[in-house]
Amino acid sequence: MRRAIAIGAAAAVCAAAGAGLYAGAIPRANPFAGAVTVAVAAEGGATIYYQDPDGKPFYSLTPKKTPDGRAWRAVPASAEISFDEAEEPTADTKAVDAKTERKIKYYRNPMGLPDTSPVPKKDSMGMDYIAVYEGEDTDDGSVKLSPGKIQRTGARSEPVVRRPVTTLIRAPGTVQEDERRISVVALRFEGFVESVANVTTGDHVHKGQPLLNVYSPALSSAAAEYLSAFNAGATGKELKGARRRLENLATPEAAIKELERTKEISLSIPWLAPQDGEILERNVVPGMRAGPGDVLFRIADHRLVWVIVDVAERDLPQVGLGTKVTIRPRAFAGQSLSGTVALIYPHLNAATRTARIRIEVPNPDEVLRPEMYVDAEIEAGTPGPVLAVAESAVLDSGSRQAVLVDRGEGRFEPREVKLGRRGGGFVEVTQGVSEGEAVVTSANFLIDAESNLKAALKGFTAPEGTQPAQAAGTTGARP
Repeated sequence: MRRAIAIGAAAAVCAAAGAGLYAGAIPRANPFAGAVTVAVAAEGGATIYYQDPDGKPFYSLTPKKTPDGRAWRAVPASAEISFDEAEEPTADTKAVDAKTERKIKYYRNPMGLPDTSPVPKKDSMGMDYIAVYEGEDTDDGSVKLSPGKIQRTGARSEPVVRRPVTTLIRAPGTVQEDERRISVVALRFEGFVESVANVTTGDHVHKGQPLLNVYSPALSSAAAEYLSAFNAGATGKELKGARRRLENLATPEAAIKELERTKEISLSIPWLAPQDGEILERNVVPGMRAGPGDVLFRIADHRLVWVIVDVAERDLPQVGLGTKVTIRPRAFAGQSLSGTVALIYPHLNAATRTARIRIEVPNPDEVLRPEMYVDAEIEAGTPGPVLAVAESAVLDSGSRQAVLVDRGEGRFEPREVKLGRRGGGFVEVTQGVSEGEAVVTSANFLIDAESNLKAALKGFTAPEGTQPAQAAGTTGARP
Protein backbone atom coordinates (compact mmCIF):
# COMPACT_ATOMS: atom_id res chain seq x y z
CA MET A 1 0.00 0.00 0.00
CA ARG A 2 2.81 2.38 0.94
CA ARG A 3 4.56 1.69 -2.34
CA ALA A 4 1.36 2.35 -4.30
CA ILE A 5 0.85 5.68 -2.55
CA ALA A 6 4.42 6.76 -3.25
CA ILE A 7 4.15 5.82 -6.94
CA GLY A 8 0.82 7.65 -7.24
CA ALA A 9 2.20 10.79 -5.66
CA ALA A 10 5.20 10.80 -7.95
CA ALA A 11 2.93 10.39 -10.97
CA ALA A 12 0.80 13.31 -9.80
CA VAL A 13 3.84 15.56 -9.47
CA CYS A 14 5.00 14.67 -12.99
CA ALA A 15 1.52 15.33 -14.38
CA ALA A 16 1.34 18.67 -12.64
CA ALA A 17 4.62 19.79 -14.19
CA GLY A 18 3.16 19.57 -17.74
CA ALA A 19 -0.47 20.45 -17.10
CA GLY A 20 -0.15 24.00 -15.75
CA LEU A 21 -1.74 25.61 -12.75
CA TYR A 22 -5.36 25.71 -11.70
CA ALA A 23 -6.76 28.48 -9.49
CA GLY A 24 -9.27 28.44 -6.66
CA ALA A 25 -7.87 25.47 -4.80
CA ILE A 26 -8.14 25.11 -1.06
CA PRO A 27 -4.77 23.99 0.34
CA ARG A 28 -4.87 21.00 2.68
CA ALA A 29 -2.01 19.49 4.69
CA ASN A 30 -1.14 15.76 4.63
CA PRO A 31 -3.16 14.70 1.60
CA PHE A 32 -1.45 11.25 1.46
CA ALA A 33 -1.96 8.44 3.98
CA GLY A 34 1.36 6.61 4.46
CA ALA A 35 4.96 7.49 3.82
CA VAL A 36 4.29 10.51 1.58
CA THR A 37 3.85 13.77 3.46
CA VAL A 38 2.42 16.95 1.98
CA ALA A 39 3.17 20.19 3.86
CA VAL A 40 1.32 23.44 3.16
CA ALA A 41 3.67 26.40 2.86
CA ALA A 42 1.02 29.11 2.68
CA GLU A 43 -2.70 29.58 2.96
CA GLY A 44 -3.06 30.42 -0.78
CA GLY A 45 -1.65 28.93 -3.97
CA ALA A 46 -2.60 27.44 -7.32
CA THR A 47 -4.14 23.99 -7.37
CA ILE A 48 -1.95 21.46 -9.19
CA TYR A 49 -4.12 18.29 -8.83
CA TYR A 50 -6.97 16.75 -6.90
CA GLN A 51 -6.92 13.77 -4.53
CA ASP A 52 -9.60 11.37 -3.33
CA PRO A 53 -11.12 12.83 -0.12
CA ASP A 54 -10.72 9.49 1.69
CA GLY A 55 -6.95 9.52 1.22
CA LYS A 56 -6.99 6.72 -1.34
CA PRO A 57 -4.22 6.71 -3.99
CA PHE A 58 -6.53 8.21 -6.67
CA TYR A 59 -5.64 11.53 -8.34
CA SER A 60 -7.13 13.81 -11.03
CA LEU A 61 -5.97 16.92 -12.91
CA THR A 62 -9.55 18.25 -13.01
CA PRO A 63 -12.13 18.78 -10.25
CA LYS A 64 -14.03 15.62 -9.49
CA LYS A 65 -16.65 14.27 -7.08
CA THR A 66 -17.19 10.96 -5.35
CA PRO A 67 -20.29 8.87 -6.06
CA ASP A 68 -21.87 10.25 -2.88
CA GLY A 69 -21.35 13.88 -3.99
CA ARG A 70 -18.21 14.86 -2.06
CA ALA A 71 -15.63 16.97 -3.88
CA TRP A 72 -12.10 15.72 -4.24
CA ARG A 73 -9.42 17.57 -2.27
CA ALA A 74 -7.44 20.28 -4.07
CA VAL A 75 -3.67 20.12 -3.60
CA PRO A 76 -1.95 23.54 -3.95
CA ALA A 77 1.37 24.18 -5.68
CA SER A 78 2.81 25.43 -2.41
CA ALA A 79 2.61 21.94 -0.95
CA GLU A 80 5.92 20.16 -0.49
CA ILE A 81 6.13 16.40 -1.01
CA SER A 82 8.58 14.46 1.18
CA PHE A 83 9.36 10.72 1.06
CA ASP A 84 10.69 10.39 4.65
CA GLU A 85 13.88 12.18 3.73
CA ALA A 86 15.87 13.81 6.46
CA GLU A 87 15.43 17.50 6.96
CA GLU A 88 18.03 19.81 5.54
CA PRO A 89 20.55 20.33 8.29
CA THR A 90 20.86 23.83 9.67
CA ALA A 91 24.03 25.83 9.81
CA ASP A 92 24.49 24.96 13.49
CA THR A 93 24.07 21.25 12.75
CA LYS A 94 26.60 21.40 9.95
CA ALA A 95 29.07 23.13 12.25
CA VAL A 96 28.66 20.42 14.91
CA ASP A 97 29.05 17.65 12.30
CA ALA A 98 32.16 19.31 10.92
CA LYS A 99 33.55 19.58 14.42
CA THR A 100 32.84 15.95 15.27
CA GLU A 101 33.74 14.51 11.86
CA ARG A 102 35.53 11.22 12.33
CA LYS A 103 39.14 10.99 11.33
CA ILE A 104 40.45 8.04 9.35
CA LYS A 105 43.18 6.28 11.26
CA TYR A 106 44.32 3.84 8.55
CA TYR A 107 43.05 1.47 5.87
CA ARG A 108 42.92 -2.29 6.35
CA ASN A 109 42.96 -5.20 3.94
CA PRO A 110 39.43 -6.07 2.72
CA MET A 111 40.18 -9.82 2.92
CA GLY A 112 41.09 -9.70 6.59
CA LEU A 113 44.82 -10.09 6.11
CA PRO A 114 47.05 -8.30 8.66
CA ASP A 115 47.99 -5.61 6.14
CA THR A 116 47.25 -1.91 6.67
CA SER A 117 47.96 1.28 4.75
CA PRO A 118 48.00 4.95 5.81
CA VAL A 119 46.51 5.98 2.44
CA PRO A 120 43.72 4.54 0.27
CA LYS A 121 44.84 1.64 -1.94
CA LYS A 122 43.64 -1.54 -3.62
CA ASP A 123 44.64 -5.12 -3.07
CA SER A 124 45.86 -7.55 -5.71
CA MET A 125 42.26 -8.29 -6.79
CA GLY A 126 41.33 -4.64 -7.19
CA MET A 127 39.30 -4.36 -3.97
CA ASP A 128 39.48 -1.10 -2.04
CA TYR A 129 41.01 -1.15 1.41
CA ILE A 130 38.49 -0.46 4.19
CA ALA A 131 38.80 2.76 6.18
CA VAL A 132 39.23 2.38 9.94
CA TYR A 133 38.23 5.44 11.94
CA GLU A 134 39.57 6.54 15.27
CA GLY A 135 37.76 4.75 18.06
CA GLU A 136 36.85 1.77 15.87
CA ASP A 137 40.12 -0.08 16.30
CA THR A 138 42.15 -0.51 19.43
CA ASP A 139 45.34 -2.25 20.33
CA ASP A 140 43.52 -4.79 22.53
CA GLY A 141 42.28 -6.77 19.53
CA SER A 142 38.63 -5.72 19.89
CA VAL A 143 36.43 -4.40 17.12
CA LYS A 144 33.59 -1.91 17.29
CA LEU A 145 30.36 -2.22 15.32
CA SER A 146 27.67 0.37 14.87
CA PRO A 147 24.29 -0.14 16.59
CA GLY A 148 22.71 -0.52 13.17
CA LYS A 149 24.94 -3.41 12.22
CA ILE A 150 24.37 -5.10 15.56
CA GLN A 151 20.62 -4.74 15.13
CA ARG A 152 20.65 -6.07 11.58
CA THR A 153 22.63 -9.15 12.54
CA GLY A 154 20.35 -9.93 15.49
CA ALA A 155 23.28 -10.44 17.85
CA ARG A 156 22.49 -11.46 21.43
CA SER A 157 24.78 -11.76 24.41
CA GLU A 158 24.50 -13.80 27.59
CA PRO A 159 26.63 -13.71 30.75
CA VAL A 160 28.95 -16.56 31.61
CA VAL A 161 27.50 -18.32 34.65
CA ARG A 162 28.13 -21.46 36.63
CA ARG A 163 25.79 -24.32 35.83
CA PRO A 164 25.93 -28.11 35.75
CA VAL A 165 26.71 -29.45 32.30
CA THR A 166 24.88 -32.74 31.89
CA THR A 167 24.01 -34.94 28.98
CA LEU A 168 22.36 -38.28 28.35
CA ILE A 169 24.38 -40.98 26.64
CA ARG A 170 21.99 -43.45 25.08
CA ALA A 171 23.19 -46.95 24.21
CA PRO A 172 21.62 -50.37 23.69
CA GLY A 173 22.45 -53.25 25.98
CA THR A 174 21.62 -56.78 27.07
CA VAL A 175 20.86 -58.28 30.46
CA GLN A 176 23.37 -60.80 31.81
CA GLU A 177 23.53 -62.88 34.97
CA ASP A 178 25.72 -61.73 37.82
CA GLU A 179 28.60 -64.20 37.77
CA ARG A 180 28.94 -63.89 41.54
CA ARG A 181 25.38 -65.12 42.10
CA ILE A 182 25.68 -68.49 40.33
CA SER A 183 26.39 -71.70 42.23
CA VAL A 184 26.44 -75.43 41.45
CA VAL A 185 25.46 -78.51 43.41
CA ALA A 186 28.24 -81.12 43.19
CA LEU A 187 29.63 -83.96 45.35
CA ARG A 188 33.14 -84.25 46.74
CA PHE A 189 32.96 -88.01 46.83
CA GLU A 190 31.67 -90.85 44.76
CA GLY A 191 28.07 -91.70 45.54
CA PHE A 192 24.67 -92.68 44.23
CA VAL A 193 21.52 -90.63 43.88
CA GLU A 194 18.65 -92.35 45.67
CA SER A 195 15.97 -89.73 44.99
CA VAL A 196 15.53 -86.25 43.49
CA ALA A 197 13.15 -83.54 44.70
CA ASN A 198 10.28 -82.44 42.49
CA VAL A 199 12.16 -79.50 40.95
CA THR A 200 13.01 -78.87 37.32
CA THR A 201 14.87 -76.33 35.21
CA GLY A 202 13.37 -72.88 35.71
CA ASP A 203 11.93 -73.57 39.17
CA HIS A 204 12.74 -71.19 41.97
CA VAL A 205 14.34 -72.78 45.03
CA HIS A 206 15.29 -71.39 48.41
CA LYS A 207 18.48 -71.79 50.37
CA GLY A 208 18.42 -75.00 52.43
CA GLN A 209 15.71 -76.64 50.37
CA PRO A 210 16.39 -80.41 49.81
CA LEU A 211 17.25 -81.20 46.20
CA LEU A 212 18.29 -84.87 46.31
CA ASN A 213 19.25 -87.76 48.64
CA VAL A 214 22.75 -89.20 48.29
CA TYR A 215 24.27 -92.46 49.48
CA SER A 216 28.04 -92.86 49.67
CA PRO A 217 30.27 -95.43 51.45
CA ALA A 218 32.84 -92.69 52.10
CA LEU A 219 30.22 -90.46 53.68
CA SER A 220 28.84 -93.33 55.82
CA SER A 221 32.35 -94.23 57.02
CA ALA A 222 33.07 -90.64 58.07
CA ALA A 223 29.71 -90.46 59.85
CA ALA A 224 30.41 -93.70 61.77
CA GLU A 225 33.82 -92.42 62.87
CA TYR A 226 32.34 -89.15 64.14
CA LEU A 227 29.47 -90.95 65.93
CA SER A 228 31.91 -93.29 67.66
CA ALA A 229 33.99 -90.38 68.96
CA PHE A 230 30.87 -88.50 69.98
CA ASN A 231 29.41 -91.49 71.89
CA ALA A 232 32.73 -92.14 73.63
CA GLY A 233 32.67 -88.61 75.03
CA ALA A 234 35.81 -87.64 73.19
CA THR A 235 36.78 -84.01 73.33
CA GLY A 236 39.46 -81.82 71.89
CA LYS A 237 41.34 -82.75 68.77
CA GLU A 238 39.93 -86.26 68.47
CA LEU A 239 36.27 -85.10 68.23
CA LYS A 240 37.22 -82.08 66.21
CA GLY A 241 39.17 -84.18 63.70
CA ALA A 242 36.24 -86.59 63.19
CA ARG A 243 33.85 -83.69 62.62
CA ARG A 244 36.29 -81.98 60.23
CA ARG A 245 36.29 -85.08 58.04
CA LEU A 246 32.52 -84.79 57.60
CA GLU A 247 32.85 -81.08 56.85
CA ASN A 248 35.54 -81.73 54.24
CA LEU A 249 33.08 -83.95 52.39
CA ALA A 250 30.65 -80.95 52.33
CA THR A 251 28.16 -82.71 54.55
CA PRO A 252 25.27 -80.34 55.30
CA GLU A 253 25.30 -78.91 58.81
CA ALA A 254 21.72 -80.07 59.26
CA ALA A 255 22.77 -83.68 58.58
CA ILE A 256 25.54 -83.50 61.19
CA LYS A 257 23.18 -82.13 63.83
CA GLU A 258 20.64 -84.84 62.99
CA LEU A 259 23.40 -87.46 63.43
CA GLU A 260 24.25 -86.03 66.86
CA ARG A 261 20.59 -86.01 67.86
CA THR A 262 19.54 -89.49 66.69
CA LYS A 263 22.96 -91.18 67.05
CA GLU A 264 22.05 -93.24 64.01
CA ILE A 265 23.73 -93.36 60.61
CA SER A 266 21.28 -92.88 57.74
CA LEU A 267 21.70 -94.71 54.48
CA SER A 268 21.31 -91.47 52.52
CA ILE A 269 21.78 -87.84 53.34
CA PRO A 270 19.65 -85.01 51.86
CA TRP A 271 21.66 -82.52 49.79
CA LEU A 272 20.42 -78.92 50.10
CA ALA A 273 20.25 -75.87 47.82
CA PRO A 274 23.20 -73.56 48.58
CA GLN A 275 21.28 -70.33 47.75
CA ASP A 276 18.02 -68.80 46.57
CA GLY A 277 17.52 -68.67 42.83
CA GLU A 278 16.30 -70.32 39.67
CA ILE A 279 17.52 -73.70 38.50
CA LEU A 280 19.46 -73.23 35.29
CA GLU A 281 20.50 -76.87 34.87
CA ARG A 282 19.34 -80.19 36.27
CA ASN A 283 21.72 -83.05 35.42
CA VAL A 284 20.57 -85.64 37.93
CA VAL A 285 18.08 -88.52 37.91
CA PRO A 286 17.30 -91.10 40.58
CA GLY A 287 19.66 -94.08 40.72
CA MET A 288 22.52 -92.47 38.81
CA ARG A 289 26.12 -92.65 39.95
CA ALA A 290 27.66 -89.27 40.71
CA GLY A 291 31.39 -88.77 40.79
CA PRO A 292 33.36 -86.04 42.54
CA GLY A 293 32.90 -82.68 40.80
CA ASP A 294 29.93 -83.69 38.65
CA VAL A 295 27.53 -80.74 38.30
CA LEU A 296 24.13 -81.95 39.43
CA PHE A 297 22.35 -78.59 39.63
CA ARG A 298 23.23 -75.02 38.51
CA ILE A 299 21.38 -72.25 40.36
CA ALA A 300 21.42 -68.48 39.66
CA ASP A 301 20.08 -65.59 41.74
CA HIS A 302 18.47 -62.92 39.50
CA ARG A 303 17.66 -60.36 42.18
CA LEU A 304 20.68 -58.42 40.97
CA VAL A 305 21.66 -58.54 37.30
CA TRP A 306 24.21 -56.99 35.00
CA VAL A 307 23.39 -54.83 31.99
CA ILE A 308 26.19 -54.77 29.44
CA VAL A 309 26.16 -51.75 27.09
CA ASP A 310 28.53 -50.58 24.38
CA VAL A 311 29.40 -46.88 24.58
CA ALA A 312 31.01 -44.96 21.73
CA GLU A 313 34.66 -44.14 22.14
CA ARG A 314 34.02 -40.37 22.07
CA ASP A 315 31.58 -40.64 25.01
CA LEU A 316 33.83 -42.79 27.17
CA PRO A 317 35.58 -39.88 29.02
CA GLN A 318 32.18 -38.70 30.32
CA VAL A 319 31.38 -42.01 32.03
CA GLY A 320 32.75 -42.87 35.45
CA LEU A 321 32.26 -45.48 38.12
CA GLY A 322 29.10 -44.84 40.11
CA THR A 323 27.40 -42.91 37.30
CA LYS A 324 23.63 -43.27 37.47
CA VAL A 325 21.93 -45.13 34.64
CA THR A 326 18.27 -45.57 33.71
CA ILE A 327 17.37 -48.93 32.16
CA ARG A 328 14.29 -49.26 29.96
CA PRO A 329 13.40 -52.82 28.91
CA ARG A 330 12.15 -52.98 25.36
CA ALA A 331 9.69 -55.70 26.32
CA PHE A 332 7.95 -53.46 28.90
CA ALA A 333 7.06 -50.09 27.45
CA GLY A 334 7.03 -47.28 29.99
CA GLN A 335 8.81 -49.27 32.71
CA SER A 336 12.26 -48.30 33.91
CA LEU A 337 14.81 -49.37 36.53
CA SER A 338 17.83 -47.59 37.98
CA GLY A 339 21.39 -48.80 38.27
CA THR A 340 24.99 -47.60 38.52
CA VAL A 341 28.11 -48.13 36.47
CA ALA A 342 30.14 -50.82 38.26
CA LEU A 343 32.91 -51.51 35.76
CA ILE A 344 34.39 -50.12 32.55
CA TYR A 345 36.07 -52.96 30.73
CA PRO A 346 39.73 -52.25 29.90
CA HIS A 347 39.57 -53.27 26.24
CA LEU A 348 38.03 -51.46 23.26
CA ASN A 349 36.22 -53.17 20.41
CA ALA A 350 38.39 -52.37 17.41
CA ALA A 351 35.64 -53.14 14.88
CA THR A 352 32.93 -50.92 16.38
CA ARG A 353 35.13 -48.44 18.30
CA THR A 354 33.03 -48.95 21.41
CA ALA A 355 33.84 -49.71 25.03
CA ARG A 356 31.89 -52.20 27.11
CA ILE A 357 30.40 -50.99 30.38
CA ARG A 358 28.87 -53.10 33.15
CA ILE A 359 25.88 -51.71 35.01
CA GLU A 360 24.55 -53.34 38.17
CA VAL A 361 20.76 -53.15 38.36
CA PRO A 362 18.65 -54.34 41.34
CA ASN A 363 15.96 -56.67 40.04
CA PRO A 364 13.76 -57.55 43.04
CA ASP A 365 10.71 -58.41 40.94
CA GLU A 366 12.89 -60.27 38.43
CA VAL A 367 11.49 -58.21 35.56
CA LEU A 368 14.83 -58.26 33.81
CA ARG A 369 15.75 -61.62 32.40
CA PRO A 370 19.06 -62.76 30.93
CA GLU A 371 19.60 -61.90 27.25
CA MET A 372 16.78 -59.33 27.30
CA TYR A 373 17.34 -56.19 25.18
CA VAL A 374 17.27 -52.86 27.02
CA ASP A 375 17.99 -49.19 26.30
CA ALA A 376 20.33 -47.47 28.72
CA GLU A 377 20.45 -43.74 29.46
CA ILE A 378 23.68 -42.78 31.20
CA GLU A 379 23.51 -39.46 33.08
CA ALA A 380 26.95 -38.12 32.27
CA GLY A 381 28.21 -34.64 33.06
CA THR A 382 30.10 -32.51 35.53
CA PRO A 383 29.76 -33.39 39.22
CA GLY A 384 28.90 -29.77 40.12
CA PRO A 385 28.30 -26.31 38.60
CA VAL A 386 31.06 -25.11 36.26
CA LEU A 387 31.63 -22.08 34.06
CA ALA A 388 29.68 -22.73 30.88
CA VAL A 389 28.56 -20.93 27.73
CA ALA A 390 26.07 -21.86 25.05
CA GLU A 391 27.49 -24.07 22.32
CA SER A 392 26.43 -21.48 19.74
CA ALA A 393 28.84 -18.97 21.32
CA VAL A 394 31.92 -20.98 20.34
CA LEU A 395 33.76 -20.24 17.09
CA ASP A 396 35.73 -23.36 16.22
CA SER A 397 38.44 -23.28 13.56
CA GLY A 398 39.45 -26.86 14.25
CA SER A 399 42.79 -26.12 15.86
CA ARG A 400 41.49 -23.57 18.34
CA GLN A 401 38.24 -22.28 19.80
CA ALA A 402 37.21 -18.71 20.54
CA VAL A 403 34.26 -16.67 21.79
CA LEU A 404 33.26 -13.04 21.21
CA VAL A 405 33.22 -11.14 24.50
CA ASP A 406 30.73 -8.27 24.50
CA ARG A 407 32.48 -5.32 26.15
CA GLY A 408 29.56 -2.95 25.66
CA GLU A 409 28.99 0.06 23.42
CA GLY A 410 29.19 -2.14 20.34
CA ARG A 411 32.70 -3.41 21.05
CA PHE A 412 33.51 -7.11 20.77
CA GLU A 413 36.70 -8.87 21.74
CA PRO A 414 37.64 -12.28 20.29
CA ARG A 415 39.15 -14.46 23.00
CA GLU A 416 40.62 -17.93 22.82
CA VAL A 417 39.10 -20.44 25.25
CA LYS A 418 39.72 -23.98 26.43
CA LEU A 419 36.66 -26.22 26.50
CA GLY A 420 35.62 -29.16 28.65
CA ARG A 421 32.51 -31.31 28.73
CA ARG A 422 29.45 -30.67 26.60
CA GLY A 423 25.80 -31.34 27.22
CA GLY A 424 22.34 -29.84 27.22
CA GLY A 425 23.30 -27.16 24.68
CA PHE A 426 26.15 -25.85 26.85
CA VAL A 427 29.90 -26.39 26.94
CA GLU A 428 32.25 -26.07 29.91
CA VAL A 429 34.90 -23.35 29.64
CA THR A 430 38.01 -24.18 31.63
CA GLN A 431 40.09 -21.19 30.53
CA GLY A 432 39.62 -17.87 28.73
CA VAL A 433 36.59 -16.17 30.30
CA SER A 434 35.46 -15.20 33.79
CA GLU A 435 32.12 -15.50 35.50
CA GLY A 436 29.81 -12.60 34.64
CA GLU A 437 31.42 -11.67 31.31
CA ALA A 438 28.98 -11.43 28.42
CA VAL A 439 29.61 -13.50 25.30
CA VAL A 440 27.80 -13.38 21.96
CA THR A 441 25.52 -16.41 21.60
CA SER A 442 23.66 -15.52 18.41
CA ALA A 443 24.84 -14.21 15.02
CA ASN A 444 28.51 -14.37 16.02
CA PHE A 445 29.39 -15.68 12.56
CA LEU A 446 27.49 -12.77 11.01
CA ILE A 447 29.45 -10.37 13.17
CA ASP A 448 32.61 -12.06 11.96
CA ALA A 449 31.61 -11.56 8.34
CA GLU A 450 30.18 -8.04 8.77
CA SER A 451 33.14 -6.54 10.58
CA ASN A 452 35.85 -8.61 8.88
CA LEU A 453 36.92 -9.82 12.26
CA LYS A 454 40.10 -11.47 11.09
CA ALA A 455 41.83 -8.11 10.68
CA ALA A 456 41.04 -7.16 14.27
CA LEU A 457 42.53 -10.26 15.90
CA LYS A 458 45.74 -8.60 17.03
CA GLY A 459 45.20 -9.91 20.52
CA PHE A 460 44.93 -13.40 19.07
CA THR A 461 48.67 -13.97 19.08
CA ALA A 462 49.91 -16.77 16.86
CA PRO A 463 52.19 -19.52 18.13
CA GLU A 464 55.84 -18.99 17.48
CA GLY A 465 56.72 -19.76 13.85
CA THR A 466 53.11 -19.34 12.62
CA GLN A 467 52.18 -16.67 10.12
CA PRO A 468 49.83 -13.98 11.50
CA ALA A 469 47.38 -14.62 8.69
CA GLN A 470 46.96 -18.18 9.85
CA ALA A 471 46.48 -17.21 13.47
CA ALA A 472 43.90 -14.53 12.68
CA GLY A 473 41.12 -16.74 11.36
CA THR A 474 38.36 -17.79 13.70
CA THR A 475 35.64 -18.82 11.34
CA GLY A 476 35.07 -22.51 10.85
CA ALA A 477 32.64 -25.33 11.36
CA ARG A 478 30.76 -25.15 14.60
CA PRO A 479 31.38 -28.15 16.86
